[in-house]
Amino acid sequence: MKILVPVKRVVDYNVKVRVKADGTGVETAGVKMSMNPFDEIAVEEAVRLKEKGIATEIVAISAGVAQCAETIRTALAMGADRGILIETDAALEPIAVAKMLAAIAAKEQPGLIILGKQAIDDDMSATGQMLAALLGWPQGTFASKVEIADGRIAVTREIDGGLETVSLSLPAIVTTDLRLNEPRYASLPNIMKARKKPIETIKPADLGVDPTPRLTVLKVVEPAKRVAGQKVGSVAELVMKLKTEAKVI
Repeated sequence: MKILVPVKRVVDYNVKVRVKADGTGVETAGVKMSMNPFDEIAVEEAVRLKEKGIATEIVAISAGVAQCAETIRTALAMGADRGILIETDAALEPIAVAKMLAAIAAKEQPGLIILGKQAIDDDMSATGQMLAALLGWPQGTFASKVEIADGRIAVTREIDGGLETVSLSLPAIVTTDLRLNEPRYASLPNIMKARKKPIETIKPADLGVDPTPRLTVLKVVEPAKRVAGQKVGSVAELVMKLKTEAKVI
């Protein structure tokens, strides 16, 4: 079974995000970038399925600027077999990414597509669901456990009320949650081997997709700084302040 794993290049989660001086977006120049943490979990799960003999090939896919090839190399070092880079300078939205992934899926004919439940830069949590709708495939989102047997995949999902297990026919879409696994660190030998693994570079036009954004960002601002708390001497004073200053009661 072939597995496709989309991976996104984002600002590293350890970096304090700063807004550009002109308010047009987030500053990325000179900022450390890395693979989206949820996508790392997806790559790890795909590699584990290959180690179990369930998967035969893992294809890592990324869309964006040329530097996204570095993100694919990270996936290759973790255990993916080859990569596909959809190179574009456009600001990509979930629907455009889903359409490009659907076009690649039609060509590659995978048995499973596994990706992070959301990206930590925009927190959209929409690409997996849109992809499932475009392909007409069953989907198991927010997965904390995945088991494949007899041509079906059982996905344990994290929901507000606890856990829910769904059984899906293959091919299917799975989006990963934090508790699915702990991604491995790529060893130096595997990093060296990843340099020799192939990465195919294509354009959105090759897939028949127009990535032009449908949304316009008017302005990006930093959240307001929190005001220091106050100590009160009595319940009566607290109630008074809530009424007259905070105006919440």
